[in-house]
Parts: sequence; structure tokens; C-alpha cells
Amino acid sequence: MPYLKLRDGAELFYKDWGNPNGQIVTFSHGWPLSSDNWENQMVFLAEQGYRVIAHDRRGHGRSTQTWQGNNMEKFVDDLEELFEHLKVKDAMMVGHSHGGGEVTRYLGKHGTHRFKKAVLVGAVPPLMLKTTANAEGTEKSVFDTFRQAMHNDRAQFFLDVPSGPFFGFNRPGAKKSEGQIRSWWQQGMNTGFKAAYDSIKDFSETDFTADLKSINIPVLVLHGDDDQVVPIEAAGLKSAKLLSQGKLKVYPGGSHAIHNINIDEVNKDLLEFLRS
Repeated sequence: MPYLKLRDGAELFYKDWGNPNGQIVTFSHGWPLSSDNWENQMVFLAEQGYRVIAHDRRGHGRSTQTWQGNNMEKFVDDLEELFEHLKVKDAMMVGHSHGGGEVTRYLGKHGTHRFKKAVLVGAVPPLMLKTTANAEGTEKSVFDTFRQAMHNDRAQFFLDVPSGPFFGFNRPGAKKSEGQIRSWWQQGMNTGFKAAYDSIKDFSETDFTADLKSINIPVLVLHGDDDQVVPIEAAGLKSAKLLSQGKLKVYPGGSHAIHNINIDEVNKDLLEFLRS
């Protein structure tokens, strides 16, 4: 399995699938998951002739379980090292949830010279936390309960999240997938406790407003209007307005995990945006 040894000695696991000469699409996963969460999109686009690249964020999945540096600034610097190593150019960047924040901050900090387009899926920007200037955000007490739940019983907490709000399996009439729940739990438990814990503050309190305003390439924003984790009113609707070339598509009844639940529709939207 491919690993890149980063400047600080940590090792970053990544997947590099498909046509080695094809146009590149990169994927950034959400909390507390790994690149495995994108496998349906990666296989689909690889079969269409694209080269697809996804990494396990430091502390997550098969990457080094780092004690320090579990924050957005380090995450995007890791990405720049990976993209330099793999010679990424003329690509499209895709990110879900916390990974959507990673995409946004990467483009804001390192620029768009490697990328022609980007896609945000149920992404956390511009800011999840409720503040006086962000009344639509989520109270800090909610994220404090996440931290406490991790201390109390991380394994049970990481079972409760996918069994309920993440996939929308708590909604009346929802078709529950035990496989999706187990996959989420496995990915979450493979992530280091410290990285998962630190990332709660990172995804909830990082303000991406300035990054969104600075991005000068087309960005497709995909968001479910029944997202119980990252409500569309606080995220997708605002991001699309802040982006200079933002395009919003709302998934009616869509959960936080539209790429896992509405697989065919998301794949179609990604392919059409790539080809546009």
C-alpha cells in the first residue's frame, strides 16, 4: 500500500487508482473516517477513465496516529506535500464534511494552480459554530457532548452516529443499512482517539469564510436539505453565495451522507461537472 513520509516523519496513506494518464480527481474524507468512505465515487470515476486519488488524513485510517498537528493548517500542508509528490495538476478536488473544509482551506491557503474545479459535499464551511455573527450555527454545547461521549464510550458513540443522524437512518421509513453502519464504525475506530477528539474542535470552530471568498475556480456545492449533522442553512446555502463561481444543488430529503446514500445521483453530478 502506498505511503508518503511527510516532512515531520508522519506517514500518509493514499490510494491512487484508475488511468495513470487520466485527468485527476482528489477526494478528502469526513470525520472520523478514511478514504474508504469515497470508494463508490472513486471506482465509478476510475471506470470512466479518470485517475482518482484519496488519502487518509493524518491520525485517521492507515496514516500515522499523530499526537500533535491534528488541525486544518497541518492537514492542508500535508495535502500540498502529497500533491507535489504525485504531480497533481489540472485536477478537480472533492471533499465531504470535514474534508470539504480541508478542500476549502487548501484552496484558500495554497491557491488553485493545481485545480480547475472543486466540489463540496455536505461540507462544514463557512462555519459550523454558532456565534453572534453566525446565528444559524450549532451551539458549542453540542460539540462538547461529542467530546464527552468520546471519553465515556467512544465505541458506542461511533455506533450511535451512523445508526442515526449521519445517514438519516433515524428518519421514519428510512431503509437502514447495517453494512453502512459497520463500515462507518470500523473507519472511526481505526482513527486515533487523539486525532478524532482534536478534530471536533477543528471542524466545528474553523472559520472558512475568507477562504471561500478567495477561491477563483468553479465550485459545485452538493447538500441534502435534511442534513442533521451540517444543516444546509448554516453551510451549503451560505457557501454557494460566498463563492465567486459557486453552483448549488440541493438534494431533497438528502442526509449528511448523500454520497453514500444517493450514490448514482452524486456520481452523475460529479461526472457532469467534470465534463462541463
